Amino acid sequence: MVAKNPDSLIFDLDGTLWDAVQTYSDAWNLYFKRNHFKLETSKKELNGLMGMEEAEFLKVMLPDFSPGERKEHYEKIVDMQYELIDRQGGHIYEGVLEGLELLSKRYALFIVSNCPARTIEHFLRYAGIEALIRDSRAHGQNHRPKHENIRELIRRHDLQKALYIGDTEGDRIQSEKASVPFVFMEYGFGEASAFYQSFDAFSSFANHYLQ
Repeated sequence: MVAKNPDSLIFDLDGTLWDAVQTYSDAWNLYFKRNHFKLETSKKELNGLMGMEEAEFLKVMLPDFSPGERKEHYEKIVDMQYELIDRQGGHIYEGVLEGLELLSKRYALFIVSNCPARTIEHFLRYAGIEALIRDSRAHGQNHRPKHENIRELIRRHDLQKALYIGDTEGDRIQSEKASVPFVFMEYGFGEASAFYQSFDAFSSFANHYLQ
Protein backbone atom coordinates (compact mmCIF):
# COMPACT_ATOMS: atom_id res chain seq x y z
CA MET A 1 0.00 0.00 0.00
CA VAL A 2 1.85 3.08 -1.26
CA ALA A 3 0.61 6.49 -0.13
CA LYS A 4 3.45 8.84 -0.95
CA ASN A 5 2.21 11.63 -3.22
CA PRO A 6 -1.46 10.48 -3.33
CA ASP A 7 -3.65 11.48 -6.25
CA SER A 8 -6.95 11.19 -4.37
CA LEU A 9 -8.48 11.41 -0.91
CA ILE A 10 -11.49 9.28 0.01
CA PHE A 11 -13.24 10.40 3.19
CA ASP A 12 -15.56 8.72 5.63
CA LEU A 13 -18.45 11.01 6.61
CA ASP A 14 -19.67 10.70 10.22
CA GLY A 15 -16.87 11.29 12.70
CA THR A 16 -14.51 12.46 9.97
CA LEU A 17 -16.16 15.43 8.25
CA TRP A 18 -19.00 16.13 10.66
CA ASP A 19 -21.01 14.97 13.68
CA ALA A 20 -24.74 14.84 12.96
CA VAL A 21 -25.53 12.14 15.53
CA GLN A 22 -27.80 14.41 17.55
CA THR A 23 -29.84 14.97 14.40
CA TYR A 24 -30.01 11.23 13.74
CA SER A 25 -31.05 10.63 17.36
CA ASP A 26 -33.76 13.30 17.11
CA ALA A 27 -35.21 11.54 14.04
CA TRP A 28 -35.28 8.14 15.77
CA ASN A 29 -36.95 9.52 18.89
CA LEU A 30 -39.48 11.51 16.88
CA TYR A 31 -40.40 8.36 14.97
CA PHE A 32 -40.69 6.35 18.20
CA LYS A 33 -42.93 9.01 19.71
CA ARG A 34 -45.20 9.38 16.67
CA ASN A 35 -45.66 5.62 16.47
CA HIS A 36 -46.11 5.12 20.23
CA PHE A 37 -43.08 2.85 20.53
CA LYS A 38 -41.82 2.41 24.07
CA LEU A 39 -38.29 2.99 22.82
CA GLU A 40 -35.80 5.81 23.08
CA THR A 41 -32.25 6.40 21.97
CA SER A 42 -29.62 9.02 22.61
CA LYS A 43 -26.63 10.62 20.96
CA LYS A 44 -24.38 8.69 23.33
CA GLU A 45 -25.87 5.35 22.26
CA LEU A 46 -25.70 6.16 18.55
CA ASN A 47 -22.11 7.41 18.86
CA GLY A 48 -21.07 3.86 19.66
CA LEU A 49 -22.88 2.47 16.62
CA MET A 50 -21.57 4.84 13.98
CA GLY A 51 -19.94 3.07 11.06
CA MET A 52 -21.95 -0.15 11.31
CA GLU A 53 -23.50 -1.59 8.18
CA GLU A 54 -27.28 -1.33 8.05
CA ALA A 55 -28.33 -4.87 9.00
CA GLU A 56 -26.03 -5.02 12.02
CA PHE A 57 -27.09 -1.53 13.12
CA LEU A 58 -30.80 -2.35 12.93
CA LYS A 59 -30.37 -5.51 15.00
CA VAL A 60 -29.20 -3.27 17.81
CA MET A 61 -31.73 -0.51 17.33
CA LEU A 62 -34.84 -2.63 16.62
CA PRO A 63 -34.07 -6.03 18.19
CA ASP A 64 -37.70 -7.11 18.65
CA PHE A 65 -38.66 -6.70 14.99
CA SER A 66 -38.17 -9.01 12.01
CA PRO A 67 -35.63 -8.01 9.34
CA GLY A 68 -38.47 -6.94 7.05
CA GLU A 69 -40.10 -4.83 9.76
CA ARG A 70 -36.78 -3.24 10.64
CA LYS A 71 -36.26 -2.26 7.03
CA GLU A 72 -39.76 -0.79 6.75
CA HIS A 73 -39.37 1.31 9.88
CA TYR A 74 -35.85 2.37 8.99
CA GLU A 75 -36.84 3.71 5.59
CA LYS A 76 -39.29 6.07 7.29
CA ILE A 77 -36.77 7.05 9.96
CA VAL A 78 -34.18 7.83 7.30
CA ASP A 79 -36.64 10.09 5.48
CA MET A 80 -37.08 11.97 8.75
CA GLN A 81 -33.31 12.18 9.12
CA TYR A 82 -33.02 13.78 5.70
CA GLU A 83 -35.64 16.37 6.64
CA LEU A 84 -33.87 17.17 9.89
CA ILE A 85 -30.47 17.39 8.21
CA ASP A 86 -31.88 19.99 5.84
CA ARG A 87 -33.34 21.94 8.78
CA GLN A 88 -30.74 21.61 11.53
CA GLY A 89 -27.76 19.92 9.90
CA GLY A 90 -24.93 18.80 12.13
CA HIS A 91 -21.61 19.99 13.50
CA ILE A 92 -19.11 20.29 10.66
CA TYR A 93 -15.71 19.88 12.23
CA GLU A 94 -13.47 22.91 12.40
CA GLY A 95 -11.32 23.30 9.33
CA VAL A 96 -13.29 20.92 7.12
CA LEU A 97 -14.88 23.43 4.76
CA GLU A 98 -11.74 25.49 4.29
CA GLY A 99 -9.57 22.38 4.09
CA LEU A 100 -11.69 20.64 1.47
CA GLU A 101 -11.79 23.78 -0.65
CA LEU A 102 -8.00 23.93 -0.75
CA LEU A 103 -7.45 20.18 -1.07
CA SER A 104 -9.86 19.98 -4.02
CA LYS A 105 -7.45 22.12 -6.05
CA ARG A 106 -4.75 19.47 -5.71
CA TYR A 107 -6.54 16.13 -5.22
CA ALA A 108 -9.65 14.34 -6.42
CA LEU A 109 -11.96 14.16 -3.40
CA PHE A 110 -14.50 11.41 -2.67
CA ILE A 111 -16.72 10.19 0.17
CA VAL A 112 -17.47 6.55 1.07
CA SER A 113 -19.69 5.96 4.09
CA ASN A 114 -21.89 3.28 5.63
CA CYS A 115 -24.70 5.83 5.89
CA PRO A 116 -28.17 5.70 4.27
CA ALA A 117 -28.43 6.22 0.53
CA ARG A 118 -28.86 9.99 0.37
CA THR A 119 -27.16 11.19 3.56
CA ILE A 120 -24.01 12.25 1.68
CA GLU A 121 -26.14 14.23 -0.77
CA HIS A 122 -27.91 16.05 2.07
CA PHE A 123 -24.61 16.69 3.86
CA LEU A 124 -23.04 18.19 0.75
CA ARG A 125 -26.02 20.44 0.16
CA TYR A 126 -26.15 21.56 3.81
CA ALA A 127 -22.41 22.28 3.76
CA GLY A 128 -22.57 23.94 0.34
CA ILE A 129 -19.68 21.88 -1.05
CA GLU A 130 -21.33 19.78 -3.77
CA ALA A 131 -18.81 21.03 -6.33
CA LEU A 132 -15.81 19.86 -4.30
CA ILE A 133 -16.62 16.14 -4.14
CA ARG A 134 -16.10 14.28 -7.40
CA ASP A 135 -18.09 11.15 -6.49
CA SER A 136 -19.38 9.21 -3.49
CA ARG A 137 -20.81 5.88 -2.39
CA ALA A 138 -23.10 5.12 0.55
CA HIS A 139 -23.82 1.67 1.94
CA GLY A 140 -27.52 2.47 1.70
CA GLN A 141 -27.23 2.77 -2.08
CA ASN A 142 -26.05 -0.77 -2.76
CA HIS A 143 -25.62 -2.52 0.64
CA ARG A 144 -22.06 -3.44 -0.24
CA PRO A 145 -19.24 -3.34 2.33
CA LYS A 146 -17.15 -0.22 2.48
CA HIS A 147 -14.04 -1.80 0.97
CA GLU A 148 -16.00 -2.76 -2.16
CA ASN A 149 -17.30 0.78 -2.52
CA ILE A 150 -13.79 2.17 -2.10
CA ARG A 151 -12.50 -0.19 -4.78
CA GLU A 152 -15.39 0.71 -7.08
CA LEU A 153 -14.44 4.40 -6.96
CA ILE A 154 -10.80 3.53 -7.53
CA ARG A 155 -11.71 1.53 -10.65
CA ARG A 156 -14.29 3.99 -11.90
CA HIS A 157 -11.95 6.97 -11.69
CA ASP A 158 -8.68 5.14 -12.39
CA LEU A 159 -7.15 6.26 -9.10
CA GLN A 160 -3.53 5.22 -8.64
CA LYS A 161 -2.64 6.36 -5.10
CA ALA A 162 -5.76 6.82 -3.00
CA LEU A 163 -5.95 7.29 0.76
CA TYR A 164 -8.94 6.48 2.94
CA ILE A 165 -9.52 8.88 5.83
CA GLY A 166 -11.72 7.70 8.69
CA ASP A 167 -12.16 7.52 12.44
CA THR A 168 -12.80 3.94 13.57
CA GLU A 169 -11.23 0.50 13.69
CA GLY A 170 -13.87 -0.56 11.18
CA ASP A 171 -12.55 2.05 8.76
CA ARG A 172 -9.04 0.67 9.25
CA ILE A 173 -10.18 -2.87 8.50
CA GLN A 174 -12.08 -1.81 5.40
CA SER A 175 -9.12 0.23 4.15
CA GLU A 176 -6.88 -2.79 4.56
CA LYS A 177 -9.33 -4.96 2.62
CA ALA A 178 -9.36 -2.34 -0.13
CA SER A 179 -5.52 -2.25 -0.14
CA VAL A 180 -5.60 1.49 0.56
CA PRO A 181 -3.55 3.24 3.28
CA PHE A 182 -5.65 4.36 6.24
CA VAL A 183 -5.40 7.83 7.76
CA PHE A 184 -6.91 7.99 11.24
CA MET A 185 -8.74 11.08 12.51
CA GLU A 186 -8.32 11.00 16.28
CA TYR A 187 -11.19 13.41 17.03
CA GLY A 188 -13.91 11.08 15.68
CA PHE A 189 -16.09 8.37 17.21
CA GLY A 190 -13.65 5.50 17.60
CA GLU A 191 -10.13 4.19 17.90
CA ALA A 192 -7.80 2.41 15.52
CA SER A 193 -5.21 -0.25 16.27
CA ALA A 194 -2.98 0.80 13.37
CA PHE A 195 -2.79 3.47 10.70
CA TYR A 196 -0.56 4.97 8.03
CA GLN A 197 -0.88 8.42 9.63
CA SER A 198 -3.05 10.05 12.30
CA PHE A 199 -4.17 13.62 12.94
CA ASP A 200 -5.86 15.30 15.89
CA ALA A 201 -7.60 17.96 13.78
CA PHE A 202 -8.80 18.26 10.20
CA SER A 203 -6.76 21.41 9.73
CA SER A 204 -3.58 19.49 10.63
CA PHE A 205 -4.44 16.87 8.02
CA ALA A 206 -5.18 19.51 5.36
CA ASN A 207 -2.01 21.47 6.11
CA HIS A 208 0.08 18.30 5.82
CA TYR A 209 -1.33 17.42 2.39
CA LEU A 210 -1.09 20.99 1.15
CA GLN A 211 2.65 21.26 1.78
